Amino acid sequence: MRIDLHTHSHHSDGTDSPAVLMVRAAAAGLDVVALTDHDTTAGWDEAADQVARTGVALVPGAELSCMVAGVSVHLLSLLHADDDAALLGEMEHARSSRNTRAREMVRRIAEDLPLTWADVQDQAGPDATIGRPHIADALVARGHVPDRSAAFENIVATGGPYYVGHYAQEAHAAIGRVRAAGGVPILAHPRAGARGRTIGDAVIADLAGAGLAGLEVDHRDHTEADRAHLRGLARELDLLVTGASDYHGTGKHNRLGEHTTSPEVLEAIEAKARGRIIRPDDTHLTRYS
Repeated sequence: MRIDLHTHSHHSDGTDSPAVLMVRAAAAGLDVVALTDHDTTAGWDEAADQVARTGVALVPGAELSCMVAGVSVHLLSLLHADDDAALLGEMEHARSSRNTRAREMVRRIAEDLPLTWADVQDQAGPDATIGRPHIADALVARGHVPDRSAAFENIVATGGPYYVGHYAQEAHAAIGRVRAAGGVPILAHPRAGARGRTIGDAVIADLAGAGLAGLEVDHRDHTEADRAHLRGLARELDLLVTGASDYHGTGKHNRLGEHTTSPEVLEAIEAKARGRIIRPDDTHLTRYS
């Protein structure tokens, strides 16, 4: 069984619709895929509608923007209830802040390079939360940079000349909210140092004490040494080990199924959750939990 527990659609910074994502997951030979758009569950219904057609089971989830010890971290929330007011409120706060941040970044860039908000909107899917990847794609479309990666190396880089921060919930509190909503919190790409500062083992241990359930170990942004270290840390802290593609469509080089999670770990995640995996033999969908 091939299981990919971290993907994105055009409802955040991916380029595929949820339906297309499910079709491509099937073509990639996946049996299970998690949709984990940034701070939104907007794609769940569309993805769930494709489960029977594609034969790929869906793990509804989200990737939450968080801060801990002054460092930005991402928290995967898997199988949480779709109607939890506290968690949904935090996600809406983050989305609103991302949009405000994006507008200000575009304003700053436009002082030096021809770029408009309409240019950026043209790169985003319907109802998408506009973020730096969309600004990067607009810069590519305008011919200012050759590709998204080049934009992230300078123009839209964290700490770069045009960078603006956005709201992110405190990680310990976010873990508590995920747990209260019946979800399973997994720390995404914890040693992806190329993205910026990362947190140390002591902070991860503290998060584990607050209810963190697992670490995303097998990820393209981790070296083999990173993975070995994280596996040892997961054993020490009794945390689950997951692997995933962090697929974004054409927005990144990541490919569906390039890293996967074991069936045993998925079984453990489902056992901890209040939400449910949507499987091909489900005859109807009324609720996610």
